[in-house]
Amino acid sequence: MRIVLTCGGTAGHINPAIAVAQRLRELVPDCEILFIGAEGKMEMDLVPRDGFQILPLKVTNLSRGHHLEDIGHNLASLKNVIESGHEAKHILKEFHPDAALGTGGYVCYPVLHEAAKLHIPTLIHESNALPGLTTKMLANHVSCVMLGYQESARHYPGVRDLRITGTPVRGKFGLYTKEKAREELGIASDLPLVVSMWGSLGSGHMNDIIVKMLPLMKEQKDFCMIHATGSYYHGSVTEKLKTAGIQPAECLTELREYIFDSERVLSAADLVICRAGASTLSELSSTGKPALIVPSPNVTNNHQERNARLVERAGGARVMLEGEFDEEKFLEEIRTLLADSERLDRMSKAMRNLSVPDALDRIVDAVLEYAGKDSRSTRS
Repeated sequence: MRIVLTCGGTAGHINPAIAVAQRLRELVPDCEILFIGAEGKMEMDLVPRDGFQILPLKVTNLSRGHHLEDIGHNLASLKNVIESGHEAKHILKEFHPDAALGTGGYVCYPVLHEAAKLHIPTLIHESNALPGLTTKMLANHVSCVMLGYQESARHYPGVRDLRITGTPVRGKFGLYTKEKAREELGIASDLPLVVSMWGSLGSGHMNDIIVKMLPLMKEQKDFCMIHATGSYYHGSVTEKLKTAGIQPAECLTELREYIFDSERVLSAADLVICRAGASTLSELSSTGKPALIVPSPNVTNNHQERNARLVERAGGARVMLEGEFDEEKFLEEIRTLLADSERLDRMSKAMRNLSVPDALDRIVDAVLEYAGKDSRSTRS
């Protein structure tokens, strides 16, 4: 059995695809898996780390602006789509997959569009509450559309095979108890832990808020924090704190570029402050962690706020929007939440109720079904 996986741009698209690949390899050890990603994007680094082959296509995003440079950029992107389609067709013909799955990112369009034209069974997973441009364009051409949220189904009229799967998480969530995780992280049992994470690349605005917030935390001893700057901002955040004479440890804060051990760190957390990427929310629901969410305003169709509001309506999160608070108000909100243990407990239960524990197997079973493999036999 041969499977093509395509994903691109952000960890939220890449990690679910890697989780599927790992599960396929467990169930069908002789399965051949090939990833196709966007040239120069983070999948070209992350996928090989997990031992999978990935081939690049030159795919660029679309600009929402109306200036001449935006128009020129979009024309170049259109040219790349056409050329990448030809390259995808060549790769698919040579690899001859039994099925192809996309988990998000512009690179999914040329790969799945060409796969469908070659009569290869094609599946796409949309983890956001609102369909992205790529999913919209492919929905009525692929064999199967899988969704992270039930309420998103109304956006897909006429789709032949529509399934609600949830969004899978990477790693062994549930492996850690809170006590074991805190012990391994060296966190005092009497201090609440706030985990601060803003996407794999990071957020300039939220890093600025945290940098300004840390001096306000210097004298407080009511909680500790692990803050992930994101790969793009780690150097600048470190330099700003150094210039200001702020040592994160003095503020009971550990500074990281990225949280690679998210299973352990999230298990130890009492509150998570974060963006509203679908994979982040899936990890939070898997661990039942209450969240203070600041959705990114810099995404297509404002889909992060839609994700965040869905979780807020369910009772699992408090949502604040950029521009509505400064570092003092943000710190006050964190403290208010931490001081209300009953509210945090209600939020935790509501967050866990959003979890789809078997999301990964639902997606893998669909892939195996379309690839002509009986998923039950792989588990016998």
